[in-house]
Formats: sequence, structure tokens, C-alpha cells
Amino acid sequence: MTDTVAVLGTGIMGAPMAANLAAAGLRVRAWNRSREKAEPLAEHGVEIADTPQDAVAGADFALTMLADGPVVHEVAEAALTDVPVWIQASTVGVEWTERLAALADKAGVAFVDAPVLGTKQPAEQGKLVVLASGPEELRERCAPVFDAIGSRTVWLGPAGAGSRLKLVANAWVLALTNATAESVALAGELGVDPKLFLDAISGGALDSPYAHAKGGAMISGEYPLSFAARHAAKDARLVLDAAGEGVDLGSVRAALAHLEAAVDAGHADEDMATLYYGTRQG
Repeated sequence: MTDTVAVLGTGIMGAPMAANLAAAGLRVRAWNRSREKAEPLAEHGVEIADTPQDAVAGADFALTMLADGPVVHEVAEAALTDVPVWIQASTVGVEWTERLAALADKAGVAFVDAPVLGTKQPAEQGKLVVLASGPEELRERCAPVFDAIGSRTVWLGPAGAGSRLKLVANAWVLALTNATAESVALAGELGVDPKLFLDAISGGALDSPYAHAKGGAMISGEYPLSFAARHAAKDARLVLDAAGEGVDLGSVRAALAHLEAAVDAGHADEDMATLYYGTRQG
């Protein structure tokens, strides 16, 4: 019998995930607060639900891919009462993951903490990396879902471990994006063509495809949306909250300051590479 997956949240990540689940032969229902964002999924064989409750009714899995912890909690509290397995893929940080796990436990729902590495293009290609954590007995049960949305699944132990590793990875992504922005800005300040910076690191030990993608956007001034600046700022705050006073994450703080400047300048819904604007002092 074919499993049914209820995808709650069909934004830049949730929509392609739902499409890939349907392409893999799973039955998919999708809900989004703005229904018009979910409706194009009907062309992929996805049933569009009017409410989270309608999406989840009779489903084998619920998969949440929503903006933040409070939104996930609000939707889950209202809708996830009888679904057997809840796969929580949103990036919500340590504290909210614990709250959501407690909510699932109270409702008698099996909880799998499974944030993903990757942005728009890997989501579209089904090449996300799933950082799964939860009951070991659900590992095989969840495999068809994870195989449909990702190229690799890393099982990490009890629920919560996935979200912790996601924060570690996000700290690196934020630092790398910010370092690229600072180097591009410095090149301009010194009268050096910033393309020469990318050319100089190309093919060597310092090279990174991500630096070329984000640096190229900064140089051209064109920012195709992969991950919105406002969401990146949210993630930076989650990283800093998790670190507390135990470790100095100066690069993440700098990235957050530059992201906040970009958001304040009207770039909230543009790609996180717009943090480049935050490096400019004049």
C-alpha cells in the first residue's frame, strides 16, 4: 500500500520536496497558509488541502517545512493529533526542537527531527542531505520519504541531534557567505577586480563552489533566490542562541549584522548573498 505524506509548508523548499515525493510514487497532500503557493503542485499529482487538518487526515507521515519554531508549533498543535509519524524538517534550533518533541510525545506521535542541508536547487533536484534523528525503529520506515527528497540521509541518534548538526553546518555557511562578501567588498575598495579574487582561488585548496555562486551574485548585483536573507538572519540568531557564552562565533555575529543591514535596506526576501550590502559603509 502506498504511503501518504502530508507536506505542511510549500515555500521555496517545501514545494519541490512535495513534488519529488509525488514523483517517487508516494501519495502527497500539501497545505500552505497562502494556498496559491501550493496550487502549482497539483500539476505534479499533489492534492492541495484547505487546512493542515485536511492534509494530515489519514496520512502516514506529516512533514513540516515552515518558517520557524513558533509557526511549526502552532500548525502542529492544531493538526498533528492522529498522524503516526511527524518528520520535522524546518530549521528551528535547539529549544524549539525540544518543545516540538514534547508536543509530539503528548499527542502520542512519533517524532523525527530531520532538518536538511541544501537550498532551492538541491531541493528541486532531490539532492538534499537529510540530518535525521529519532527512534531507530523508524529508520527503515522513513527511508522512502528521505530517499525521495535527498541524495543522502545521515542518521544521528535520538531526536534533536539533527537540529544540532544543522546549526553547526549553518554556522559554516553563514561564515563562508560573509567572508566572501567581505573579500568582494575589499577588492572593490582596493581597486581590484573582484572577479580576480574568485579566479585566484579557483582550483586550489581555498576553492569553494559556494563562494563562486555567492561571490558571482555579489559582483553582478543579481541575486537569484536560493535562501532568503530574512530566513538566513533567523538561522544566524538560532546559531548564536545555541552557542550561548560557551564559544565565540564572531563570524556568525558579523554575518547577522550584515544580514540585518540588508533586511533593513529592503532585501529581506532576496537571496542571503545580499548581506554584501551590509559590508558597504558608504
